[in-house]
Amino acid sequence: MPSNYPMPPVLARWYDSDPTLQEPGTATWITRGANFVVALSKVGAGSELVRENNPDEYVVLNDDIATRISTPHQTLEVAAGSLTIVPPGASSLLARGQGTVVRIFSTNATDVVEAASNASDYSDGAPLVRPLVAWPEPPGGYRLRSYVLADHIVQGSPMRIFRTRNLMINVITPWATPRDIHRLSPHSHADFEQGSLALSSTWAHHLRFPWTPDMAQWREDQHVEMNSPSLAIIPPAVIHTSHNLASNGRLVDIFAPPRLDFSKTPGLVINAADYPMPAEA
Repeated sequence: MPSNYPMPPVLARWYDSDPTLQEPGTATWITRGANFVVALSKVGAGSELVRENNPDEYVVLNDDIATRISTPHQTLEVAAGSLTIVPPGASSLLARGQGTVVRIFSTNATDVVEAASNASDYSDGAPLVRPLVAWPEPPGGYRLRSYVLADHIVQGSPMRIFRTRNLMINVITPWATPRDIHRLSPHSHADFEQGSLALSSTWAHHLRFPWTPDMAQWREDQHVEMNSPSLAIIPPAVIHTSHNLASNGRLVDIFAPPRLDFSKTPGLVINAADYPMPAEA
């Protein structure tokens, strides 16, 4: 395929694959995109996830357990159902029970990138994806910032959007029942990938690749069913939409760098005051 045609999607079925890393009390699956890396860990009580010197901020999603997250300057007890932004440098996470923790890094964390099960997918780069350029530093400086997700439900919107300098995370409010297939939202993105992290339920991802003048380049539509946990990374220019096939559908969308369109919508990004947009925006 020519370099200006979308790459195939990344479809990581973690529920049906061996962990990328196996340590005592911890099993971790790692999958990368062009600018972000997702590490989902099944942990036991007392398990610890350590970063000796992470180059930039990363995001922790406490799915179903509480944790203690520490840096040299701060320690927080974080409840289940929370999102925490961890500053650059050394940090550690101690599991307070048995369950699932998700960490989302930018590709500046090169050791995590190299550990990804699909690291070779991007050996030729990702020419359609906008480069990762950090947004301005938080005016109050780096620190642990933690948000209980249930406190940030927006009336009339399923979105709960947070950003760092390099990442944007949308923790969509759960679908209590299967999504209405007559009210889907097919769309595409010109120059960034979308990571769709499924934490519960079964999901159908529908993908339609663009046509070009050369019919030999065309790809068939894809209709992919995936259980949880799993990660689908949708390339730029590919029309896509997703829906849960069972109750309690929980999906998290991941973007890197942060999206300008979401950021320019007043009130949409919950922690916008802590992470200003670039001056040119």
